[in-house]
Amino acid sequence: MTAEDRAGVDPAETAAASGISVVMPILNEERHLAESVAAVLAQEVSGPVEVLLAVGPSQDRTLEVAEELAAADDRVRVIDNPSGRTPDALNACLLAATYDVVARVDGHGILSPRYLQTALETLERTGAANVGGIMDAVGVTPFEEAVAIAMKSPIGVGGARFKLGGAEGPAETVYLGVFRRSWLDRIGGYDPRFSRAQDWEMNWRIRKLGGLVWFTPQLRVEYRPRGSFRTLARQYRDYGRWRRVVARQHPGSINLRYLAPPAATVAVAAGALGGLAWRPLLAVPATYLAGVTVGGLAISRGQRPEVAALVPGVLATMHLTWGWGFLTSRIRLGEEPDPLTRPQVQRTHSDGPVA
Repeated sequence: MTAEDRAGVDPAETAAASGISVVMPILNEERHLAESVAAVLAQEVSGPVEVLLAVGPSQDRTLEVAEELAAADDRVRVIDNPSGRTPDALNACLLAATYDVVARVDGHGILSPRYLQTALETLERTGAANVGGIMDAVGVTPFEEAVAIAMKSPIGVGGARFKLGGAEGPAETVYLGVFRRSWLDRIGGYDPRFSRAQDWEMNWRIRKLGGLVWFTPQLRVEYRPRGSFRTLARQYRDYGRWRRVVARQHPGSINLRYLAPPAATVAVAAGALGGLAWRPLLAVPATYLAGVTVGGLAISRGQRPEVAALVPGVLATMHLTWGWGFLTSRIRLGEEPDPLTRPQVQRTHSDGPVA
């Protein structure tokens, strides 16, 4: 069986039949949007590239920046996303996309050189439905640097290859993703019910239908972390909430790595509350705090003192808010949308293989 057969596409089709549509859900990205789009437009790739910016109702100059970028380069188009929700933005981009390969990029992500060309070659070589690589967190402020350190450590994110790196091969999910358009059409695009975790959920559906999700460390996206404890806590709380939704929706998708943060949250909370009545129980939260402090200082060895001092607090915030979100998630999905109502886009042209 050929790679194309395994991916569920006609063997006559190649990974990139005409070009690449880069789809970007954008909301409140004034700070990084121009840099992110510039990194896409600067890619050296053997075929045409278009950039679709689905802009939600932002509270900053995001729309103005997007319109300026579109006016400066006809490869960039702005699409309205009135709901501001990520899955709606992505599906709106899919409806407008032209080409046979679709790459998701976020407004605060910076593609490494040759990212798109490497993705095309990897799709062709592996027959995968989706390929992706490493979310390379890079901070600018001391707080962002501390978050980046935590996100690159097993202490912070467990064994996630798309954050830590690792050997090339099949994966449960990858960061962002570069997809064969035929697979996106086959599964009906992004499930609009998933405000978060839509990538994980989509990759689950791809794999259940026999598609291959492939990780390669050669694909690297520079990621700008959250800039404060408040925004980091909200991000990881939402991660936990929506990972619980995925677990409910797709039994069998959860594993021990995802259960560690809620277990730690329960242990710390129970120890702290129980310690009011029986002091020895205070050893549980004290042990956890000592662990993240020692671990945080160890993984930040060699960093500036103002950065290293923040890492233990960042680790605790990531763990406990993820766990709290998972434990308290009350999100219930509505009826699953009919796949026929999701994006089914007729390709407008095909200029032949580009990889």
